Amino acid sequence: PNCITYNCLIQGACNLGQWKEATRLWNEMVAMNIIPNVVTFNILVDALCKEGLVSEAEGVIDTMIQRGEQPNIFTYNTLMDGYCLRGKMDEANKVFYLMIFKGILPDVRSYSILINGYCKCRRVDEAMRLFDEMTQKGLIPDNVTYTTLIGGLYLAGRDVAAKELFKEMSASRQPVNVVTYSTMLDGLCNHGNLDEALELFQVMKDSGMIPNIVCYNIIIDGLCKSGRIEDAREMFSSLPAKGLHPDVITCDIMINGLCKEGLPNEAYDLFRKMEDHGILPNCFTYSCLIQGICNLGQWKEATRLWNEMVAMNIIPNVVTFNILVDALCKEGLVSDALGLVDTMIRRGEQPDIITYNTLMDGYCLRGEMDEANKVFDLMIFKGILPDVRSHSILINGYCKCRRVDEAMRLFDEMTQRGLIPDTVTYTTLIDSLCKDKLITDAFKLFSQMKNKGILPNCFTYSCLIQGICNLGQWKEATRLWNEMVAMNIIPNVVTFNILVDALCKEGLVFDAEGVVDTMIQRGEQPNIITYNTLMDGYCLRGEMDEARRAFDLMNDGLVPNIVCYSIIIEGLCKSGRIEDAREIFSGLTVKGLHPDVFTYNIMINGMCKEGLLNEAYGLFRKMEDHGYLSDSCSYNTIIKGFLRNNDTSKAMQLLEEMV
Repeated sequence: PNCITYNCLIQGACNLGQWKEATRLWNEMVAMNIIPNVVTFNILVDALCKEGLVSEAEGVIDTMIQRGEQPNIFTYNTLMDGYCLRGKMDEANKVFYLMIFKGILPDVRSYSILINGYCKCRRVDEAMRLFDEMTQKGLIPDNVTYTTLIGGLYLAGRDVAAKELFKEMSASRQPVNVVTYSTMLDGLCNHGNLDEALELFQVMKDSGMIPNIVCYNIIIDGLCKSGRIEDAREMFSSLPAKGLHPDVITCDIMINGLCKEGLPNEAYDLFRKMEDHGILPNCFTYSCLIQGICNLGQWKEATRLWNEMVAMNIIPNVVTFNILVDALCKEGLVSDALGLVDTMIRRGEQPDIITYNTLMDGYCLRGEMDEANKVFDLMIFKGILPDVRSHSILINGYCKCRRVDEAMRLFDEMTQRGLIPDTVTYTTLIDSLCKDKLITDAFKLFSQMKNKGILPNCFTYSCLIQGICNLGQWKEATRLWNEMVAMNIIPNVVTFNILVDALCKEGLVFDAEGVVDTMIQRGEQPNIITYNTLMDGYCLRGEMDEARRAFDLMNDGLVPNIVCYSIIIEGLCKSGRIEDAREIFSGLTVKGLHPDVFTYNIMINGMCKEGLLNEAYGLFRKMEDHGYLSDSCSYNTIIKGFLRNNDTSKAMQLLEEMV
């Protein structure tokens, strides 16, 4: 055998990662006095660099020089690429300038390697500088150079510059291949320019180029993320007719899209079809399905999928664990979530900041702030620095427990640590301050928020308007409303309901109706709360015909619940229309509704006021027969009724029973 023979064998062994065999062949070659040439050394340098063993590759080059074999441009390019793959751009640059010092002029590939390294490190300005430098030196960027830089610009969020470079590439008559189109399509979709991506996709097909499965995956993913699941489904179904077969990535994209659209059953059907087509699911496939199933609260099915995943030797990653931890925490099962985190650690998967944030949120939802703080401290102990979300979770927890002073302390700590509170953080505190009627402090925080360039959202304004309305400051509420609209922040149903409620409480129901009209004109549909508030407003004024009219309006598209009927029944009782109230109450079961304790108490109170004590007492006892335990309000109402009727004996008997 000669040097070329051994080169071929060493190359093959390296491609399979068989280092011992490659070393054995090298030693055998040297022992046979077959002198390795530059190609032999380059094979080893390339293999080591691809494995991330760049220091060892440098050692091979030293041996190469000692043996009298000079590195060539391929050697230096390979070494640069090795450093770039590890993100060591300073070292890659040293190799670049060493090559020039040695009298070897960098070629297009040399520049492309460095440009790719800078792009991956998001140092796109330096990549652009190199691109300009190579053209100044008379080198013509090739397809790889352009495509690499376009991808880097998109990665850095500079989509306009990426589009301009693509136009420049097309104008330079540099052939645009499938990879370039894929890069452009991916960049456009990731920046929310789906329509442009679809146009480019059509241009690609019109030019005679046949898109591969990667291109279709990008477009299907873009359609799913834009909520266009029907279009995504149609394109997915058309793939076989185009001679393309969906791969695991295609199926993952569709399963994820279907689950996010609340179609886990369809996603599950697709998952089972994957097996029929010989496509093996991966960790992401199972994670998407488990997420969709957890969102529906189907724990048994989620557990079954988990067990199936483990049985197939598909190792769950931190994302999979976090999905289950989140689902358990939302159900209030924080102890079970902690147990899962222990399992996660035993399996060698370390919790990340999302895991800890999720656990904290779970404890905060249960009002267990001491436990939430322990998780916060543990996260720091483990070397994970809390982010804005970590602080916002704790602040929200304190606010819900009405411990606003501790929330403010944490807010100050957060800013001292160099973290910038976001809209959620500010809004959470503003809401809490408003609920505690600390309106001045809420507005100070609101001003600070705007001064720091953090934009308030609809919820921020809704909280302030609610706080102001509670104090009856209509001018200030109107000013905030106008400011909100002027900033193009669209009021939602919650904002409108706040105004409707405040006006109704002031007896200004006609004005409240005007707000509802404005709401409809703006394309926001009133919900049950809107109509309940209007009905309650009319009932407070004793205008039962108007209340019934509002009730009838609700029937157009909305299904009245027990609260709606309770409001009408109470209004009728207070207006002395006990017969009408009794009729509606009696007809509830026919409508599939069951009176709750509140509804029973309304009827009992109405009957007592009308002197119908025996009927009231009968209804009082019927509550228990229907599975409702009488509360203190029920007893107080019926006892007062008997006392008004001078039946002290019955009142005392009920009082003793109550105690």
